[in-house]
Amino acid sequence: MEPNKILKGKRVLIVDDEADVLEYLMELLDMCKVDRASSFEEAKELIETEFYHAAVLDIMGVKGYELLELANKKDIPALMLTAHAISKDNLKKSFEKGASYYVPKDEITQVDTFLADILEAKEKKKNVWVRWYDRLSSFCDKRFGPNWRDDDPEFWDSLLKY
Repeated sequence: MEPNKILKGKRVLIVDDEADVLEYLMELLDMCKVDRASSFEEAKELIETEFYHAAVLDIMGVKGYELLELANKKDIPALMLTAHAISKDNLKKSFEKGASYYVPKDEITQVDTFLADILEAKEKKKNVWVRWYDRLSSFCDKRFGPNWRDDDPEFWDSLLKY
């Protein structure tokens, strides 16, 4: 899969309260038509008035979960990006609230690939969480320990069905 081909010309909203993160994402996603917002209010206005193929939402600082709810209502797949909310609880909460991806900022360099995964899965009507698991479960193993899914195996098994 070539992220540039899948993302070329797509409209993407990026939301983060850190200017350097927004700048980096603008560069990384230069093949897309990108709008950016640095506050909940700005992002809410854009989600309610514009069309997007996908959104990248910071969890902390911009009320990311509230933005996720708004994005879901508009059928905008969202990638949750976080530095401070890296936990099993936030991971599970992101899935439960309808996010398409959950990415620690440690992995920000691959956001283009992750967004391409989301759009490809949507187009082919596949479960995007299977691709997420392939790409990021090793990060979770290191961060949360190898048994991080054992707290709620039914939840994870149901989420990762092909």
